[in-house]
Amino acid sequence: MKIIFSRKGFDSAYGGYPSPILPDNKLISLPIPSNDKISYSELNFNKRNTYYDLMKNLNSKIKFNGKWFPITKNTTCHLDPDIFLNIKKRSKDWKPLFGQISAAQTHLTNQNVEVNDIFLFFGWFKKTIYIKNKLFFDQNESNHGIHIIFGYFQIGQILNIIDNKKVPKWMEYHPHTCKTRRIISNNTIYIAREKISWDKNISGAGVFNFNPNLVLTKKGFSRTKWELPLFFKKVNISYHPKNCWKKNYFQSMARGQEFVTEENEKITKWAMQIINQNVPH
Repeated sequence: MKIIFSRKGFDSAYGGYPSPILPDNKLISLPIPSNDKISYSELNFNKRNTYYDLMKNLNSKIKFNGKWFPITKNTTCHLDPDIFLNIKKRSKDWKPLFGQISAAQTHLTNQNVEVNDIFLFFGWFKKTIYIKNKLFFDQNESNHGIHIIFGYFQIGQILNIIDNKKVPKWMEYHPHTCKTRRIISNNTIYIAREKISWDKNISGAGVFNFNPNLVLTKKGFSRTKWELPLFFKKVNISYHPKNCWKKNYFQSMARGQEFVTEENEKITKWAMQIINQNVPH
């Protein structure tokens, strides 16, 4: 079982600011802006408010391809990975999905990523506070924000989605089923297992609430400097040469969306523990 660190959500070029850690400890990974069909105003983060409402509260603008634009109710996003059940109305057949394509998918193929391997999704986050009923980023926190693991996904099935290949109707909403991606030969959708392989009571994918044990960034350091258990030193992590291990931290690379760790019993147990301790009950 390989563990894959997968960087997702807002970054400095797409989005332009961190995803929020809400005052109630919910981790809201903001999907990057795109030319896909789903708008932020169609996505719910609670029963009363949409992602558009949340984002408008935090910042009136959004960064797309390195340039700032006003956010509107029609601003669209790339909902991927799609692992939060309540984010939109679902078909009864829905399962969590994650799509990958082009160089990033080639990397996963070359690393022999397969059924039962686990994606740990991480992103750029910062704590928020309410001041007079308005949400703000907490200025007492690091200006740079931190990297946090916000969700997990154990692979149940891998589908190559190209040309006119039929997909189940419930899957047609996903951005990797669109015509412009189907013409790329390695366009791929991962479907999560219904239940995690080691516990039939835990869903095959899901999102976490904030917990200090999900923080990758070493305290007091910039967000790309991580504090990983020392047993990671003994394995290969894709995109990372051995000199990424510094005296006081692990320097995660800016290049690459997925960092694949080679199979290792201690790392597998570590990932299982992260999921067991943080999955909502």
